[in-house]
This record gives sequence, structure tokens and C-alpha cells, in this order.
Amino acid sequence: MKENVVRFEKWEGLGNDFILVEAVPMTAEAARRLCDRRFGIGADGVLVIDRERRERPTMQVWNADGSRPEMCGNGIRCVAAYLVSRGTPQKALTIATDAGDKRCEVTRAGDRFDVLVGMGRARLGEPLVVSALGAEHRFATVDVGNPHAVTFDPYTEDAIDELGPIVATTPAEGINVEFCRARPTEQAEGACIDVTVWERGVGRTLACGTGACAVAAAACAQGRAPYGAPLRVVLPGGSLRITVAPGSLELLMQGPARRAFSGEVVIA
Repeated sequence: MKENVVRFEKWEGLGNDFILVEAVPMTAEAARRLCDRRFGIGADGVLVIDRERRERPTMQVWNADGSRPEMCGNGIRCVAAYLVSRGTPQKALTIATDAGDKRCEVTRAGDRFDVLVGMGRARLGEPLVVSALGAEHRFATVDVGNPHAVTFDPYTEDAIDELGPIVATTPAEGINVEFCRARPTEQAEGACIDVTVWERGVGRTLACGTGACAVAAAACAQGRAPYGAPLRVVLPGGSLRITVAPGSLELLMQGPARRAFSGEVVIA
């Protein structure tokens, strides 16, 4: 029926791709169908935007498996760029999320968007130790509005595929997992870290904005990167620049967002 046909836009941040809809009631089953890459539109998640019911726009995130994460770093850049592309007059705007209000500054050059986001404060937790694959694996835990487990121990790609889902489901609420390798400083301009992401509710993704923030906070806490200077976090889909403030652990994330296409879809 016509009332079930809604407009959507497909956006991506470093290959982490999302279906954006406005003021549409969403369910876990609908999110799973929309994100299905064979039978739906295909995406890592659905972002529901509401500009009507509060003094600032809100962003609600749904993962591809129908779960509801608190926050999405790549997603909020896409939402901020979407709002500017749809005529929001100011280039600096605040977006309400389940992890609190986030301040965004959008720079536009034609169809290209670069977004700087104040991601709030990182909170360092107790280490997570996981017994699996015949060994104990130790991860730093960082909360940046959603939970992350970060390791700088070397793992092969096959080991990541085996260990990622185990670690991600060890806490009852789930946790995102980042496998990291710091580049020697002589091979990069400033501090630079390569990251492979295993997202709870999704699996391997090309990028994770909150994950990049968690990695930066853990790297600074472990003396692998300096506080107060932009750290380049290199993900399979591209790189983000993250700055961790000394003392407060306030985070700034800077990176791109891109509109891929738009269309209509039936949401039952």
C-alpha cells in the first residue's frame, strides 16, 4: 500500500554504508530486511532521522541484525552531511543520539562532505580477558557511547575471523572489537594505526567511527600515540583523524561522508 512506501537515501562513510530514512517507525525485522544485501537494499545499518519532535534532529541506529547500538560514528557523519544536503542552513549542528548530543561541523565541496564531530569523552574500563582458541587474549576496553575491545597484539586474518565473533559476544550486551597495528613513525606522518574491525551485530566492516575513537583513546593511554595531536586511524575503507584531549579524554573525529543513491522502498 502507498502509505508503506517511503523515500530513502543510501550513504556511506569509508565504505560503512547506511540506509537513511526520516521519521519512519522501524522494527528489528524491517531493519534486517532492508539491510539484506541479496533481498533488500543492502547496508551495514539503518539510520532513522527525526527533525520534528525535538529542538534538534535525532538519530536512531539499527544494525543489520536488527539490534540497536547506542551510537555510530560513521553514521552520524552521514546524518550531518545529509541534513546539510537537504537544506539545513547552519553548517554546525547538534544531533541527538542514544549516547547523548553530538556537535557536528560540515564542510561541503560540491558532492563531497567532510565532517568534524565532537564524540564526547572516552571512558577506559577494566581489561577483557577471553579464553579461546587454546589461549588467553587480553583486550583494553573503552566506552565511547558504545563499548569496544581493543588489542595491539598481532593476529592473522584467519585468527581475526575466528576470534572476532567470540570476543564480540563474550559480554552479554555484546562488544565491538578492534585489532590494531601501530605503524613505525618513520613510515607515516605522525602517529598512524591500522585497524581491522569486528562490529557486534554486523561482523567485519570496512570502517567504524566509534571504533577509531576507541583505538585512539587506548593508544594514547598505552603511550602508543600522543594526546592532543591528530592520530590517523587507517581502516579497510579509508582513514579517519582522531584527536584525544589530555586529561578529559574528549574526542574529535574527522572524516568523509558520501551520498550513493536514493529511491523508494516498501516497509511492511
